[in-house]
Formats: sequence, structure tokens, C-alpha cells
Amino acid sequence: MRSSFLLTSVVLLTLGVGAAGCFDEDKKGPVVTEIMPGLTAIDSIVGQGPVVQPDDFVQLHYAGYLFVDGKKTKKFDSSYDVDKPIAFPLGRSIVITGWERGLPGMHVGGKRSLIIEPELAYGVSGRSPFIPANSTLFFDIEVLDIPIVEKEIQSEGTGAVAETGDQVSVHFTGWVWANGERGEEFDSSHNRGVPYKFTLGAGMVIPGWDVSIEGMKIGTKARLIIPPIMGYGERGSPPKIPANATLCFDVELVEITGK
Repeated sequence: MRSSFLLTSVVLLTLGVGAAGCFDEDKKGPVVTEIMPGLTAIDSIVGQGPVVQPDDFVQLHYAGYLFVDGKKTKKFDSSYDVDKPIAFPLGRSIVITGWERGLPGMHVGGKRSLIIEPELAYGVSGRSPFIPANSTLFFDIEVLDIPIVEKEIQSEGTGAVAETGDQVSVHFTGWVWANGERGEEFDSSHNRGVPYKFTLGAGMVIPGWDVSIEGMKIGTKARLIIPPIMGYGERGSPPKIPANATLCFDVELVEITGK
């Protein structure tokens, strides 16, 4: 049954029936790859930008469809429809396994369709009311950017290394960053005399912190320049952090609980 399903998918895509628009810029047709059992990628545009790695923070547009009888059918979600791309870190189980395994290797500017069988999507539970149980899904995905934090190590610590799931304590001071300079200070743990505690990778802090503090050693001091999408985004954090603000943090990892 596996071979039959994949063969049907490839034939339909080659004929241009199952995934309209999945043809590359050279008109040679899509490049179809079985990434793993239950996950097929169809690259229509390779892109020329950086390559997505398994632990990158990515920004993308997508449209999701049910995949029935070898072709995409009912659309259940789309970032295009609201003109608002999404952004998230890979490697944290925030998205379905089919995305975790299907996005790495794409280039910024690339377009890829993913056919994801139930065991790598929402499985026997589905996602009511739009995705029935045991649904195979079809996603059209366009990678827009791989945002990064500029991280300058000011002094390297010698203690244990922070990992996802650890409870960490961090001293920090934060400023709005504009024109390559620190602007107004908006917060500082030093003023309170107590470091800030949180669980790394649990979404308790802005993404720029989760991404940057992972891998730091106890005692490390660093400066972080965090782009808006990895900070407070288009909403900001009134009254001190405006919309679409780039942020600057001086941070020190002072403790990892349980290490």
C-alpha cells in the first residue's frame, strides 16, 4: 500500500493534477523526494537563500489541505489568507513531525509541498473540527527567512551548559536598539537584585532568549541583538517597547537548577 500511495502521488504531480503550480522555474517539473516513510517532499522552487537546519528559527507562509485519493482537496488553514506568515523554532516539537523533518534542507525563497501521512501529522486524534482522524495532509510551504540573534560573547563561563528543559536563572538589562545603538532601557533584573528564572525552551520568554541562552555555560556574559520577530513583534510591549522593535540585552547565565 505504501508503494501504491507514493506512486499515485508522483504520477499525479508529474501530470500537474494533484498539486497545481508545483513546477520549478526551469519548467522541468517538480523534484519529488521521499524524505522518510510517510513523508514526501515536492520542490517546485529551490530558492537561493540560506539552508534551513534542524534547529533553526524559521519564518514561512503555508497553506494546508486534506490529501485524499492522491490529490489535495479541502483547505483547512492558510497564512496566505490572512497575509501573516508564522515563525517558530525547529527541534522543539512545536510543530508536527512532518514539518520538523520536512523543512530542513529548504532554502530561503524556496517553495516545497509536503505530503504527510497521519502518523507524522495528527494521527488517530485528528484536529477537530477541520482535520479528521487518520488524515493525510498536503502543505504548500514557502520559506521567507531564517531570523537570527546576533550574539556577542563578552566573557565565557566555565560551568554546566544550558539545555532545553533546564530551569535557568539569568541576570539581564534590556534596551531598545536603533541605528546600531542602545536606546531607552526598558527593564533590568539588576535593579531588582534578583535574576529572572524560567524554563528554557518552554515558551516562557521571547524566542530570542530561548534560542540564544541554550548552549551557554554558567557564568557566561553575552550581548544579544534580537530582531522584532524573535522579540515582541508587531505588537511590541507598551509602553516601553514599540511595535517592530529590535532589542538589545546584556545577559549573564548565573544558575542552572538541577545541574
